[in-house]
Amino acid sequence: MLAVGLAVASWLLVRALYGQLPPLDWWLPAPLGVLAVAEALGARTLRARLAALREARSRAATPSTPAQDVPVRPVEPMLVARLAVLAQASAYVGAVFAGVWAGLLAHVGPAVGHLQAAASDTVTALIGIAASGALVAAALWLESVCRVPPQDHDPTEGVSA
Repeated sequence: MLAVGLAVASWLLVRALYGQLPPLDWWLPAPLGVLAVAEALGARTLRARLAALREARSRAATPSTPAQDVPVRPVEPMLVARLAVLAQASAYVGAVFAGVWAGLLAHVGPAVGHLQAAASDTVTALIGIAASGALVAAALWLESVCRVPPQDHDPTEGVSA
Protein backbone atom coordinates (compact mmCIF):
# COMPACT_ATOMS: atom_id res chain seq x y z
CA MET A 1 0.00 0.00 0.00
CA LEU A 2 2.91 2.31 0.76
CA ALA A 3 4.43 1.69 -2.67
CA VAL A 4 1.12 2.32 -4.45
CA GLY A 5 0.53 5.61 -2.64
CA LEU A 6 4.02 6.84 -3.38
CA ALA A 7 3.73 5.71 -7.00
CA VAL A 8 0.68 7.92 -7.45
CA ALA A 9 2.33 10.83 -5.62
CA SER A 10 5.57 10.57 -7.59
CA TRP A 11 3.67 10.21 -10.86
CA LEU A 12 1.86 13.48 -10.13
CA LEU A 13 5.11 15.17 -9.14
CA VAL A 14 7.03 13.90 -12.18
CA ARG A 15 4.15 14.83 -14.46
CA ALA A 16 4.28 18.40 -13.18
CA LEU A 17 8.07 18.83 -12.99
CA TYR A 18 9.57 16.41 -15.56
CA GLY A 19 11.21 19.12 -17.64
CA GLN A 20 12.97 20.55 -14.59
CA LEU A 21 14.37 17.28 -13.24
CA PRO A 22 18.10 16.58 -13.57
CA PRO A 23 19.15 13.70 -15.83
CA LEU A 24 18.20 10.34 -14.38
CA ASP A 25 21.28 8.16 -14.91
CA TRP A 26 21.06 4.37 -14.88
CA TRP A 27 23.32 4.09 -11.81
CA LEU A 28 21.04 6.09 -9.48
CA PRO A 29 19.28 2.97 -8.09
CA ALA A 30 22.59 1.08 -7.71
CA PRO A 31 22.87 1.65 -3.92
CA LEU A 32 19.56 -0.15 -3.47
CA GLY A 33 20.91 -3.14 -5.38
CA VAL A 34 24.15 -3.14 -3.37
CA LEU A 35 22.18 -3.06 -0.12
CA ALA A 36 19.96 -5.89 -1.36
CA VAL A 37 22.99 -8.07 -2.13
CA ALA A 38 24.55 -7.25 1.25
CA GLU A 39 21.38 -8.14 3.13
CA ALA A 40 20.92 -11.37 1.16
CA LEU A 41 24.49 -12.42 1.94
CA GLY A 42 23.98 -11.46 5.58
CA ALA A 43 20.78 -13.51 5.75
CA ARG A 44 22.50 -16.54 4.22
CA THR A 45 25.43 -16.30 6.63
CA LEU A 46 23.26 -15.73 9.69
CA ARG A 47 20.96 -18.63 8.75
CA ALA A 48 23.95 -20.98 8.45
CA ARG A 49 25.43 -19.84 11.77
CA LEU A 50 22.12 -20.18 13.60
CA ALA A 51 21.51 -23.63 12.10
CA ALA A 52 24.98 -24.78 13.20
CA LEU A 53 24.36 -23.41 16.69
CA ARG A 54 20.99 -25.16 16.97
CA GLU A 55 22.51 -28.41 15.75
CA ALA A 56 25.33 -28.18 18.29
CA ARG A 57 22.83 -27.54 21.08
CA SER A 58 20.65 -30.48 20.05
CA ARG A 59 23.69 -32.79 19.96
CA ALA A 60 24.71 -31.64 23.43
CA ALA A 61 21.17 -32.28 24.74
CA THR A 62 21.13 -35.92 23.60
CA PRO A 63 23.70 -37.94 25.55
CA SER A 64 23.25 -41.09 23.42
CA THR A 65 25.05 -39.57 20.42
CA PRO A 66 28.83 -39.53 20.38
CA ALA A 67 30.22 -36.12 21.15
CA GLN A 68 31.87 -34.33 18.29
CA ASP A 69 33.89 -31.32 19.31
CA VAL A 70 33.14 -29.03 16.42
CA PRO A 71 33.63 -25.43 17.48
CA VAL A 72 30.60 -23.29 16.73
CA ARG A 73 30.97 -19.55 16.71
CA PRO A 74 28.18 -18.14 18.88
CA VAL A 75 25.86 -15.46 17.55
CA GLU A 76 25.48 -12.30 19.57
CA PRO A 77 21.81 -11.73 20.44
CA MET A 78 22.20 -7.96 19.96
CA LEU A 79 23.57 -8.54 16.45
CA VAL A 80 20.45 -10.49 15.55
CA ALA A 81 18.26 -7.75 17.03
CA ARG A 82 20.12 -5.06 15.08
CA LEU A 83 19.86 -7.06 11.88
CA ALA A 84 16.12 -7.47 12.43
CA VAL A 85 15.72 -3.71 12.81
CA LEU A 86 17.85 -3.14 9.71
CA ALA A 87 15.69 -5.60 7.79
CA GLN A 88 12.46 -3.90 8.81
CA ALA A 89 13.78 -0.46 7.88
CA SER A 90 15.15 -1.74 4.57
CA ALA A 91 11.82 -3.31 3.66
CA TYR A 92 10.12 0.06 4.12
CA VAL A 93 12.85 1.89 2.19
CA GLY A 94 12.59 -0.62 -0.64
CA ALA A 95 8.82 -0.19 -0.78
CA VAL A 96 9.16 3.61 -0.82
CA PHE A 97 11.66 3.57 -3.65
CA ALA A 98 9.69 0.97 -5.58
CA GLY A 99 6.75 3.37 -5.48
CA VAL A 100 8.87 6.32 -6.55
CA TRP A 101 10.43 4.44 -9.46
CA ALA A 102 7.03 3.05 -10.47
CA GLY A 103 5.59 6.56 -10.52
CA LEU A 104 8.44 7.70 -12.75
CA LEU A 105 7.91 4.71 -15.02
CA ALA A 106 4.18 5.45 -15.24
CA HIS A 107 5.02 8.87 -16.65
CA VAL A 108 8.00 8.15 -18.90
CA GLY A 109 6.91 4.72 -20.16
CA PRO A 110 4.10 5.97 -22.39
CA ALA A 111 6.22 8.95 -23.53
CA VAL A 112 9.08 6.91 -25.00
CA GLY A 113 8.09 7.79 -28.58
CA HIS A 114 7.43 11.47 -27.81
CA LEU A 115 10.35 12.53 -25.58
CA GLN A 116 14.01 11.96 -26.29
CA ALA A 117 15.00 11.54 -22.62
CA ALA A 118 12.13 9.16 -21.86
CA ALA A 119 13.95 6.09 -23.23
CA SER A 120 16.92 6.34 -20.85
CA ASP A 121 14.64 7.36 -17.97
CA THR A 122 12.52 4.26 -18.62
CA VAL A 123 15.61 2.07 -18.31
CA THR A 124 16.56 3.85 -15.09
CA ALA A 125 13.05 3.36 -13.70
CA LEU A 126 13.07 -0.34 -14.57
CA ILE A 127 16.46 -0.81 -12.90
CA GLY A 128 15.14 1.11 -9.89
CA ILE A 129 12.06 -1.08 -9.60
CA ALA A 130 14.16 -4.24 -9.86
CA ALA A 131 16.67 -3.03 -7.26
CA SER A 132 13.90 -1.90 -4.91
CA GLY A 133 12.07 -5.21 -5.26
CA ALA A 134 15.31 -7.08 -4.58
CA LEU A 135 15.86 -4.97 -1.47
CA VAL A 136 12.37 -5.74 -0.17
CA ALA A 137 12.84 -9.46 -0.82
CA ALA A 138 16.28 -9.57 0.83
CA ALA A 139 15.04 -7.56 3.80
CA LEU A 140 12.06 -9.85 4.34
CA TRP A 141 14.33 -12.89 4.10
CA LEU A 142 16.76 -11.39 6.64
CA GLU A 143 13.87 -10.58 8.94
CA SER A 144 12.58 -14.16 8.74
CA VAL A 145 16.06 -15.51 9.53
CA CYS A 146 16.19 -13.31 12.65
CA ARG A 147 12.96 -14.77 14.08
CA VAL A 148 13.16 -17.02 17.09
CA PRO A 149 11.93 -20.51 16.18
CA PRO A 150 9.01 -21.91 18.17
CA GLN A 151 9.82 -24.20 21.05
CA ASP A 152 9.21 -27.93 20.73
CA HIS A 153 7.16 -27.95 23.90
CA ASP A 154 5.00 -25.40 25.64
CA PRO A 155 6.62 -24.23 28.91
CA THR A 156 3.20 -23.92 30.57
CA GLU A 157 2.23 -27.46 29.67
CA GLY A 158 0.53 -29.21 32.55
CA VAL A 159 -0.11 -26.00 34.47
CA SER A 160 -3.71 -24.98 34.88
CA ALA A 161 -4.87 -21.55 35.85
